[in-house]
Order: sequence, then C-alpha cells, then structure tokens
Amino acid sequence: MKETVLKGTVIKETILIVDDEAGITDLLGSYFGMQGYRIYTARSGAEALPYLTKNPDLVLLDINMPGMDGMEVCRKIREHISCPILFLTARVETADKIRGFQAGGDDYIVKPFDLDELGARVAAHLRRENRKQEASVLRFFGDMVIDYSGRGITIGGSAVMLSKKEFDIVELLSLHSGQVFGRERIYEHVWGIDGDGSSDTVMEHIRKIRTKFAAQTSHGYIRTVWGCGYQWVG
Repeated sequence: MKETVLKGTVIKETILIVDDEAGITDLLGSYFGMQGYRIYTARSGAEALPYLTKNPDLVLLDINMPGMDGMEVCRKIREHISCPILFLTARVETADKIRGFQAGGDDYIVKPFDLDELGARVAAHLRRENRKQEASVLRFFGDMVIDYSGRGITIGGSAVMLSKKEFDIVELLSLHSGQVFGRERIYEHVWGIDGDGSSDTVMEHIRKIRTKFAAQTSHGYIRTVWGCGYQWVG
C-alpha cells in the first residue's frame, strides 16, 4: 500500500493502481507519477478498498489476483464511487470482457501493454470524466445540493457519503419530487429486472440513506406513503 507524488510536479488527477505483481505497480506508478498524477498503489483488493476514501479519479485494476479477484473488487468499488475502472488482464475472450463490463468496468487493457497507449487511454477517460463534471447538473433542496453528474450530495456544505445504489435511489426519487414510487418499482429501476435480491432490499437502503441524512439535518427528505411506497419531499 503506497502513495506516490513526485516533487516538483503539478498534480493532475488521482489514479489507484491495483495489481498483485510488484513489478507492474512499480512500473505504472513511476510512469504515471512522471506524468504528474497522484498515485496510490495496492497489491490486493483488500489493500485497495481503503483508498476509496481518497476518491480516486480512475482505477487501474488487475483481474487475476489471489483472494479477492478484480471482478469482485470492481463490484465493491462501484458500491461507493463511479470513476472509470480500467481492467488490466491477459484475458481476451469476449465472455470475460462482458463479465468485466457487467461488473462495472469501463475498459480493458490487455497484457502485455504499451505504456504510451495505456497513458493515452487513461488520459482519454479522464478527459471524458472532466467534460461530464463541467456539464454537471445541480439541484438544490434547502440545505441539500445534489450533483447528478458528479454523483455527490452535500448538506450544509458537508458531503454525504452514499453507496452507488443509495445514490441511485436518491436520484430516482429526487428527480421525480412528489411522485410516489413503490418498492418493486424502485428495485426494478436500481437493480434491474434480473436482480438477485428482493424489494425488501429497498427498505434497508432507504433506512441507511435516512440515517446518513439525519446525521446532518432534521429534514426528512424521503417520506413513507403507507401502503404505496416512498416520496421525495425536498
């Protein structure tokens, strides 16, 4: 677990590099550090997850790692942040790529790779993210500000840390303020019709959302409409 910032460089975005091979993390850390990026490196999924609190702008993630493999790490990352995730892998089969995209990955880099091509892909993904940020859509609900493009929420200027699914629920309800959504409809929208759980999952996620909101405000943004579902009352 390591952080790298080269002296004398102008810091660009933050990149998290996750690979169980020290040679790969050292090589990529040095290369992107020379480009001016702030670098965090981890040798396993367990080491990588705590770095999510650093809000990396992009993740380079090996798939074939012992213990928690890259697919599982990707799914866990997607519970918290929505930055680009680029898989580093020797797997080139279409089925493997589909699994990676379904897990939340954005691109595949096949090993062995050319450093300059990898650098160009990373820069392209970051430019795309920056354009999304510049086109960010904000909505204000009293002391709450929701940034739909950046997928962030603040209350009274303080950030509220939501998982990906929690934000998806808030996004659905707040974009349709006053409209009542049943649990089944919320579940289908957020988890999809092929989700493995049940609509009871929605209740637990809304409980967590309310707890996080209550830590910063007394206003109840999500109202329970008994027998019907939930309603945003911003």
